[in-house]
Amino acid sequence: MTAETAPKIAVIGGGIVGSTAAFYLNRHQQHVVLFDEGIGQATKAAAGIISPWLSQRRNKDWYFLAKSGAAFYTQLMLDLNLPQNNEIYRKTGTILYKKDHKLLDKLTKIAEKRALEAPEIGTITQLTAAEIKEKLPLISSNQPGLFVSGGAKVDGAALTKHLQNTLPDVKKERITVIKLNHQGQWILLTKKRKYIFDHVILCAGAWLPELLSPLGFDVDIRPQKGQLIELSLSQEKSFIEAPVAMPVGEIDLIPFSDQQIIIGATHENDMGYDLTPDFKLLEHMKQTAGLWAEKIKNEPIASIRIGTRAYTSDFLPFFGEVDLLPNLMVASGLGSSGLTTGPIIGKTLADWVLGNPTKLDSYKKNPNNYIQKT
Repeated sequence: MTAETAPKIAVIGGGIVGSTAAFYLNRHQQHVVLFDEGIGQATKAAAGIISPWLSQRRNKDWYFLAKSGAAFYTQLMLDLNLPQNNEIYRKTGTILYKKDHKLLDKLTKIAEKRALEAPEIGTITQLTAAEIKEKLPLISSNQPGLFVSGGAKVDGAALTKHLQNTLPDVKKERITVIKLNHQGQWILLTKKRKYIFDHVILCAGAWLPELLSPLGFDVDIRPQKGQLIELSLSQEKSFIEAPVAMPVGEIDLIPFSDQQIIIGATHENDMGYDLTPDFKLLEHMKQTAGLWAEKIKNEPIASIRIGTRAYTSDFLPFFGEVDLLPNLMVASGLGSSGLTTGPIIGKTLADWVLGNPTKLDSYKKNPNNYIQKT
């Protein structure tokens, strides 16, 4: 099927899910148009750690999805014709801390057990504080930690940009889903024109309720504000090969190329869709990071990233079909694991539109647990 004769597919939302879905549909010669207003998008603000194997979340379905998402990055880089380690995505390992040796030993046993089904976790090694400083000299803490070599870091904004650069038709505008016509096609509307599509994929994250509410649906989604800060440590050696560090608490240290380090992120549940920087909170985050890396404390904030994540009431993502909305698929609720799970969710949505089976087919009807007719 050529692009000229293929059904027209609209992907609404240009974050990691939508951009990946559009990339794979276009790769299969589908006539796809990506719509993305670009305001508040979680992925554009995100710089993430791909290291889900040591998560303490007990939900087995979530862990299977996250584990599969981490493994999928190898295929994604191949499909993008990128080397396995590049400026967007790089396996440098992850250093994880716990409050004491007993908890660190427990984490090590979890890692060794999960490595049996997830070899991409790589080598698992407890490191002394001195050994950690050899890998990441910026660290000043005297605590030991656990190193897993398969951990990776990814720049969400750079990845979505690269994915979208492969697409022939990306429209930077707000769009509204109007209704189905008599032929079972979807009518979509922007300020400039009306569109008709055979299939629609809604990947608008925290803005999914805004798209489905006019159609008479309630969506179990709430926004969460996330802020990150970037520092430029000009006196340090290049961080490009440095591992990421996950201290105790919610602060992560993500060294990127040159002397850039990203610290984040906040999880603000009561700020709605507000994208205003909270400098008091950002300074507190920097000082907290400084407890692990003293040089950070006195460094000025070079730039700020702010985005809005989407969360469900049970903190689980959903993606797939809505029973009362034919030829329409949705994805949302990825939360702070969006960079880990987003690409494989996007690829799965594309496969479902193409009629291909996937290893995530059990998720296909999950949206009906979160989207209800009013």
